[in-house]
Amino acid sequence: MSKISRFTSKVVQLAKNAVGGQGEVAAPEGGGGFAESAVLSLHFLRVYLEKSYREALDLLSEMPHILGEIGLEAADLPHYSTLVKWFDRIKTALWRVLLRHSAQLHDPSGHAAIDATFFDRENASKHYCRRTNYRVQTLKTTALVDTDSHAILDVHCTTEKTHDTQLGWQVARRNAGDLASLAADKGYDWMDSREKLREEGVRPLIKHREFRPIDHAHNARIDGPRYRQRAMCETVFSTIKRTLGDTVRARTWYGEFRELVLMCAVYNITQAVNQ
Repeated sequence: MSKISRFTSKVVQLAKNAVGGQGEVAAPEGGGGFAESAVLSLHFLRVYLEKSYREALDLLSEMPHILGEIGLEAADLPHYSTLVKWFDRIKTALWRVLLRHSAQLHDPSGHAAIDATFFDRENASKHYCRRTNYRVQTLKTTALVDTDSHAILDVHCTTEKTHDTQLGWQVARRNAGDLASLAADKGYDWMDSREKLREEGVRPLIKHREFRPIDHAHNARIDGPRYRQRAMCETVFSTIKRTLGDTVRARTWYGEFRELVLMCAVYNITQAVNQ
């Protein structure tokens, strides 16, 4: 079985688990609507193939076996503009559910690291930028990565200039119940965050900014094997940008957020397939 076939099989199963579409016909006869799991699968394949909406559907029309995994035939494929509209309607909450399900394919260890990177927003015409106030050219992405399996557990996206300490705690709070430790660099140095993590039963492995001798002592105690695994975040970011691209193409900010969550889920499933 090829990698794309194994990828599609896992995607279809995850999508059906997320939306409860077990046994539902992907493309009902008589003009009925598509099953939501089939729509989600098409979007996963679009990102996996690194193609535009139009190019992805053209390519999939020549892959009857892959379409058969979804429960579709070439004649069932929608127009690319319909796929664009579907992506706009699928809520971010559902993409996050799929991201969590994809992370479970790796059996997370509970030891995680957090870091941030930037993705470019695709260049738009000057007329479009003026009309929509499209001025921010990068998207800040904060990811929570399991240091043992390298799976992405959660992701946060923003176009605003928010400090890492606030973003870090927001992501950690959502996942505190599943974490035993959390590693981060000095950019996440915030005493309140450490105290809150301890209250949640999470060991904070966050380096102190060094102003006093005691800060050096704290950092020396933290600097162990678990903290050094923090570099896995950079490895994950590098892999995503190298294999799926470093640019988001959606025009709306919420569409870009959803696209990044989808990219992270595709990364998790791809890594599971490649094992």
